[in-house]
Amino acid sequence: MALFSYQASDLFQWIAGKSDFVLLDVRNKVDFERFKVEGPYPFTMMNISYFDFMEIEDECVGRLPAKNTPIRIVCAKEGSAQYVAEILEKHGFIDVGFLAGGIKSWGNLLVPKRLSLGPGYEFYQFIRPGKGSCSYGLVAGEQMMLIDPSRNIEFYRDFADDHNCRIVQTAETHLQADYIAGSRLLSEQTGARIFANENDFKEAKIPYIPLQNDADIGFGNGCPTITVRFAPGHTPGSTMFLIDSRYLIAGDTVFIKSIGRPDLGGKVDEWSDYLFDTIRKVAAMDGSTTILPAHFIDWSEANNKLTFAEPLDKVRSYNKDIYAIDNKDDFLAFIKANMREQPPEYATIRLVNANLKQVDDEEAEVLDLGKNECAASAYAAQQKA
Repeated sequence: MALFSYQASDLFQWIAGKSDFVLLDVRNKVDFERFKVEGPYPFTMMNISYFDFMEIEDECVGRLPAKNTPIRIVCAKEGSAQYVAEILEKHGFIDVGFLAGGIKSWGNLLVPKRLSLGPGYEFYQFIRPGKGSCSYGLVAGEQMMLIDPSRNIEFYRDFADDHNCRIVQTAETHLQADYIAGSRLLSEQTGARIFANENDFKEAKIPYIPLQNDADIGFGNGCPTITVRFAPGHTPGSTMFLIDSRYLIAGDTVFIKSIGRPDLGGKVDEWSDYLFDTIRKVAAMDGSTTILPAHFIDWSEANNKLTFAEPLDKVRSYNKDIYAIDNKDDFLAFIKANMREQPPEYATIRLVNANLKQVDDEEAEVLDLGKNECAASAYAAQQKA
């Protein structure tokens, strides 16, 4: 078999399909530890630097498994992976591929999963494995709405084309701090209306329609109700969207196995009180409501369909100790005990998402990669060490 390049979507399918292969990451150890490929099932991964292959080629090759083992190589930008692939081919390896576009193509990958085929509409979760995040798409007739889109706007536009619809509006659950949002770029290219909460976006230089609590922002043509639910706490303008009275897009307020952190604005005491009130309201909702988070800690939160969607009853069970807290002082104590320092990039990302700072594509890629740090959980606390 000749050397070949593969796409990030291929890599995800191999992992999800439990294919037999070895992923060889040839970046340096620091970059590898900062951001690496993760998936829903275990797979064999090795980290051997491209520079080691240059300097001690035979030793590096000797560390690899049998030559008939499928080897999939990833590097920063593609070229180094292709170089190592050529070395392996020279040494007799017969099934070697290198990731097109490098690790950033994995970081930008979106995996579409249909959540529902309702009467007159289709509802999708777009999973971003490299970021641990989810965006959402609602298709009704020839129109589509997106919620919390990432900056990979080409994906959403291609998806709309494939489904014979056009993107007519987007909505943000809050002013994102951990990734660069795509709503403004999509609006510029498609004319889509942007809905956002002015409690987060009042200083933003973005033409948006202010959300109103309890309003329905559905767009007709078979579109189900999209009910706005203000949910202050993670940020003052955090907002949830109740789709068809069945699905709660919870933003960074409620996760499958954690809740949002209220300290990203530097006002943990004040925002913690807001979040406590919001969590109490969520806890009182119909337990059959499907919770759809903006983020996940890892793939253990996925269900057997590899989507991040669970009934509120199950979410309350996972987080019973949190939902059992009945006063603001104890809730604040929990929050403070389960925080970790937010990455310094977050302040810059907020400015970019408010269109108060402009960055080029290269800087945007650097800011955008890396997993989220938006949850308050025991997992987060453990990472302080």
